[in-house]
Amino acid sequence: MSERTTTRGGLAAGPGEGFWHALDGPERTALRDAGRARTYRPRAPLCYQGDDSDHIIVIESGWAKVVASSADGHSVVLAVRGPGDLVCESAVLGRRERSATVQALDELRALLVPAARFTAFLDAHPRVWMLVSGTFVRRLDDADRRLRAHVSAQGARRLAILLAGLADMSARHVAAGPGGEVPIGPPLSQEELGSWMDASRETVARALAVLRDEGLVRTGRRRLTVLDPAGLRAFARTPGDREGGAGPPGAFTM
Repeated sequence: MSERTTTRGGLAAGPGEGFWHALDGPERTALRDAGRARTYRPRAPLCYQGDDSDHIIVIESGWAKVVASSADGHSVVLAVRGPGDLVCESAVLGRRERSATVQALDELRALLVPAARFTAFLDAHPRVWMLVSGTFVRRLDDADRRLRAHVSAQGARRLAILLAGLADMSARHVAAGPGGEVPIGPPLSQEELGSWMDASRETVARALAVLRDEGLVRTGRRRLTVLDPAGLRAFARTPGDREGGAGPPGAFTM
């Protein structure tokens, strides 16, 4: 993992910069000594919904999705996590069964720390408790924003809100293109985007067609690039959807 230090005022990194990047050098060394490196293949689970809590994970490289399943087997994408993020931690600290599955989206390298060693690490480094608390608060805020977006927006605008957030997340880890375009890091399918924004695959395809026509995104097989991040954010803030024509369902496929 990068040793870049982004602590702010001795307490935490800026929003979205990741748990690992908010640790100082000695804290990183101690946490690394408490865990072990592990590689996960695409679609491999990092932890399972319903399992007892026995470890936490810090993502070094790669992307993962957080998925919850209902009793009838319906799965919903709740969030995406990337480099530097702490995952599988809430159940460990709350001493309860895991409420969601975390699954690798691509090849993912991570630091796996057993639960007892992680809590011992936190006891030995009290400052880090504040970082973990800050992570919880930001994720609650993210969930609240997602709920408000679902209530206030539909179709292309709802997808624009989601992609603007993914572009901001990706820009911290992927170099922008010469024109300022940002490749979306997490390799999400239309079905996964639809699950995240509570819409069908066909709705996602139509929304992508609108955003392409506006010159805001470019799509390809296993790729999605935000061409105009500022324009996409402006579109996301604009009431009304400008749905336009529907693009082919396979315009963005995995």
